[in-house]
Amino acid sequence: MDGSPTPPPVRHRRTRRPAFLATAAFAVTALVIGFLSSPGSQQKADAAPATFVHPGVVLDTAELDFMRTQVNANAEPWKTAYNQMIGSSYASLSRTPAPRSVVECGSYSNPNYGCTDERQDAIAAYTDALAWYITRNTAYATKAIQIMDAWSAVITDHTNSNAPLQTGWAGSSWAKAAEIIKYTYTGTWTNSTRFATMLRNVYLPEIINGSNSNGNWELTMMEAAVGISVFLDDKTDYDKAMATFRTRVAAYIYLSTDGAVPKTVPSMNLDTTAKIVSYWQGQSTFMTGLTQETCRDFVHTGYGLSSISHVAETSRIQGTDLYATDVGERLRQALGFQSKYELGTAVPSNLCGGTVTKGLGPVTEPGFNALHFRNGIAMTNTQTLTESTRPDGTNDLFVAWETLTNASNPY
Repeated sequence: MDGSPTPPPVRHRRTRRPAFLATAAFAVTALVIGFLSSPGSQQKADAAPATFVHPGVVLDTAELDFMRTQVNANAEPWKTAYNQMIGSSYASLSRTPAPRSVVECGSYSNPNYGCTDERQDAIAAYTDALAWYITRNTAYATKAIQIMDAWSAVITDHTNSNAPLQTGWAGSSWAKAAEIIKYTYTGTWTNSTRFATMLRNVYLPEIINGSNSNGNWELTMMEAAVGISVFLDDKTDYDKAMATFRTRVAAYIYLSTDGAVPKTVPSMNLDTTAKIVSYWQGQSTFMTGLTQETCRDFVHTGYGLSSISHVAETSRIQGTDLYATDVGERLRQALGFQSKYELGTAVPSNLCGGTVTKGLGPVTEPGFNALHFRNGIAMTNTQTLTESTRPDGTNDLFVAWETLTNASNPY
């Protein structure tokens, strides 16, 4: 890591508020959560910006610069997190991508015809993009481009029952990688238009209309749809994905203010309490911070919470602070609720029959950083869990290196 070349020019850097102003603003905007999330105002609040910010999928230039500065200063926890990433197989410059024309993924990736290869190649492209940004070693940017070009040259479809989820997982990482390379790499990406066509024709149609499966499916699909829409400068699909996302978040995390039972997604026809209880894994006692999949297991819950935080980060970069709406409050409560039991608090008998299946995963850094570090909200359980598991690595699906990218990042 030489750190000597001149960084690429800053694009669309946003003006940042001091932390104390951000905290005060959060307190004020929290008062208008009900207005922002009301049906009449939702489209306006969530609409795509007049001009998209690039790079602008989960991370922007200021956040990338902060990460790079911390690593090059050998500061912790970023240096250890960087070493973890650069020492992983995902950062290997000898990696050979394994693209397929048709990726076939059944339930739990059985059958698995290209499922693991696609997800891991997408994470590798993102890993190489981060490595490029930090080191300015063009070999990493070249490797990221090689991987993206390999897939854009051949893939035509995703099939079988897990196709929507698989597309969401891979699409989330592709969008993050492509944004960094296209808008910060000083060399040439000849096939960037072909890659964009791949995202538009192969990925977006599979995910943009959502899913009536467990909530983590639709949340991950909307994460990918939002990210891809930013990369494509596609305001129409951005707005559609964001509207679906807002409805699903409200139906995924329960707040006592929702009433006696959780909110629902209209297309799912969960029109009785019995149907809602069944969909919520048999849980009939609803408590603030509970998610639709808490009583299934914390692993899948973590997928959902991760995608919520990723969309909130992208939306903030694009000009709408979802942390100041019900999305922020739901995420805060869900992170705290799950973290408490992940840390070992005794599970009451009215929660999942007194037993939960832990394993939240490396998913807390972005939400914790946004809500606690940037906005000054106390999150004791989430903080304890987040700091005790650093550095966060990857779940080998769509989450990767978030201690490196998000820990104490003020931007």
